[in-house]
Amino acid sequence: MMTPEETTPDTTPAESINYLLVQVSRLHRARADILLEPLGLYPGQPPVIIALHKTPGLTQGELAAQLRVTPATMTRLLQRLERAGFVTRQSDAIDQRISRFALTPTGEAIRVTMMTTLRQLEAETFAGLTPAELTVMRHLLERLRANLRAIMDEEQIQEQHHARNP
Repeated sequence: MMTPEETTPDTTPAESINYLLVQVSRLHRARADILLEPLGLYPGQPPVIIALHKTPGLTQGELAAQLRVTPATMTRLLQRLERAGFVTRQSDAIDQRISRFALTPTGEAIRVTMMTTLRQLEAETFAGLTPAELTVMRHLLERLRANLRAIMDEEQIQEQHHARNP
């Protein structure tokens, strides 16, 4: 199988598939920010809200691992969601040192509005694509995600090994 560089050797960086993917990602993120800001939501918060809706009572560490962010980043996300009244923190019934997080009724209401907004973003982003094209795009994006996750997981394993065995 040929790499993108091998199939298009004269492609300039501004025309590469990688550059195009970065542009699309940035534009998508910017549009999402514009749509979600009026709801009082900021980058990184929607995945936390979705995770807590699916599994109430997760810890900060569980959320950070599930969403592949650092514990420090998750701390800031949760604090901001708490201040907005979207998330509540409760001590674990067995180990009082552990905090568990859940959506408040306000957080659940904002989740419903957020999901409608995200469906709007999806419709805008994929306007004009056929169902067949969307199916192919989903498959390709899933493969790209799997490639990158495998690399990231391997690098994390190597970093942990080097930290234990300097």
